[in-house]
Amino acid sequence: MPSSALPRLILASSSAYRRELLGRLHLPFEAIAPDIDETPHPGETPEATALRLARAKAAAVALENPGALVIGSDQVATLDGIQIGKPGDHARALAQLQMMRGRRVIFHTALCLWDGRTGAAQVENVQVFVTFRDLPDAELDAYLRIEQPYDCAGSAKNEGLGIALLERIDSNDPTALTGLPLIALTGMLRRAGMPFFNLQQ
Repeated sequence: MPSSALPRLILASSSAYRRELLGRLHLPFEAIAPDIDETPHPGETPEATALRLARAKAAAVALENPGALVIGSDQVATLDGIQIGKPGDHARALAQLQMMRGRRVIFHTALCLWDGRTGAAQVENVQVFVTFRDLPDAELDAYLRIEQPYDCAGSAKNEGLGIALLERIDSNDPTALTGLPLIALTGMLRRAGMPFFNLQQ
C-alpha cells in the first residue's frame, strides 16, 4: 500500500509515554486527547474498566475524525482486586507505593484500534505482573521527589528511575507496562492493512 493511501493514524491520548512508544514504529501519526470520564463504574472489574476506557477513548476521537485509524489505550493497576489509579499528588503516590512494596501487582493495559473506514474495533487486554521490592519509606519518598510520577497508574514510572522499585516484571508484551503494548498493537495494525516496512519505496 503506498504511503499516500494510508489512513490517518491517530493516538487518542495526551500521554507523552504513549507518544514516545508509538513513535518507535516509524509510522506517521498525530495525537489527540479524548474528552471522556475515566471514573470506574461501581462493581466494574479492573480489566473491564481498562477495556471500556480504551474503547471509549478511541471511539470519542474516531467520531470527530471519520476514516481514521484511532488507537485508544488505558491502564489500571490492581492489588488484591483493588484498582490503583493515577495518584495525582505526592501523598497518594507514597501511600500507593507503601501498599505495593514487597507485593505482586497486576497492571491491565487495554488497547483498542478503531477503524474509521469500517467501524470495526479490535480490543485486547494485556496483563503485566510486577513484583515490587520491599523498600523503606525514605527511599520511596526520595524516588517520588525525583520522578514525580503522579500521572502514572501505581506511581511506578518504569521507563525512568521507577525501575529501581521493581524486583520482577512478567509479561509477553514488554512495552505494556509503560502504557502501550506494541506487540499487540502491531498485530492489530497489520490486520487493519497497515504496513511497517519499505514505506519509502
